[in-house]
Amino acid sequence: MSIREDFENREKTFMSPHGCLSSNSRGRLRQEEPCPIRTVFQRDRDRIIYSNAFRRLKHKTQVFLSPMGDHYRTRLTHTLEVAEIARTIARAMRLNEDLVEAIALGHDLGHTPFGHGGEVALKEIYSKSFSHNEQSLRVVDLLENNGKGLNLTLEVRDGILKHSKGYGPMVCNDSRECALTVEGRILRVADIIGYLNHDFDDAIRSGVITLDQTPESCLKVIGKTHSQRANTMIRDIIDSSRVVDGNLCILISDELFAAMTVLREFLYEKVYRSPQVHKEFIKAKKILSDLYNYLLKNDKILKEKLEDMEMLAIYDSEQSKERVVCDLIASMTDRYALKLYEEIFFPIPIV
Repeated sequence: MSIREDFENREKTFMSPHGCLSSNSRGRLRQEEPCPIRTVFQRDRDRIIYSNAFRRLKHKTQVFLSPMGDHYRTRLTHTLEVAEIARTIARAMRLNEDLVEAIALGHDLGHTPFGHGGEVALKEIYSKSFSHNEQSLRVVDLLENNGKGLNLTLEVRDGILKHSKGYGPMVCNDSRECALTVEGRILRVADIIGYLNHDFDDAIRSGVITLDQTPESCLKVIGKTHSQRANTMIRDIIDSSRVVDGNLCILISDELFAAMTVLREFLYEKVYRSPQVHKEFIKAKKILSDLYNYLLKNDKILKEKLEDMEMLAIYDSEQSKERVVCDLIASMTDRYALKLYEEIFFPIPIV
């Protein structure tokens, strides 16, 4: 018996019947020989961690563009915080920690530079249907590994695709939008817990808001410190979730749901749509729009930059040029986009 098979057998002894056993995975897009040491979900997690797209997250905006302070979140630290939250919930419920971690680590791989401002830009200049969750799935299926993708399991791919619905419901009630696994549904809630908590924290650190501005009813329920808020939300979900008609439903108590809703509305109004943040997103949208239009008309530069990003294989595929340029821009980090914009549009002094 291999190490992997031994662990798969042990999963059956400690995991809840509602969890997704590694040995019950529905498989990959392309069949592979199993690893003698790692389960399929452990292998997916490792492939994501070693990917180019994962490394680029450290230079992608969460909320504040190119923050100078060392303690502001980036898309990478957001991802790691979400993974920690999701694993904590999964462990308490005796679900598959490796599966939920793999989904968490991959859920934002397709996020654009400049945060949601970049996503809005690509909706306007490429397609109204562009979304970072669909782009994340495209990254793991096609863009990584120079056009070969990571060949992840169906459960991880499904969780990545269905982790977000923008400003939609915090808990998924539509079976067409819910992840296939309980682990995938946990990730949706963990993502919201993560950004509500740390975006609030960063907004206070930046001076965009103050603690005194926050609705008191919200703080009274959730807590005033980062650790209090995280602990409250995680414990509530663990305590509130229950089995309904034979299925484990991820639920939030009415009191916490109301407080989280108030906090989310407060962040959208006072932070995400604040003049300080919004004016920077306007600049970011112009940068990406100009780059998009330029790259569409300049094949040589387009191919050079695709090669830089180890994505040249998609240029010779059956994708439209608009789709290829969109993939390239979505894959850029903030600093890469800024540097490229400077190279293309800034005058070069004659020495």
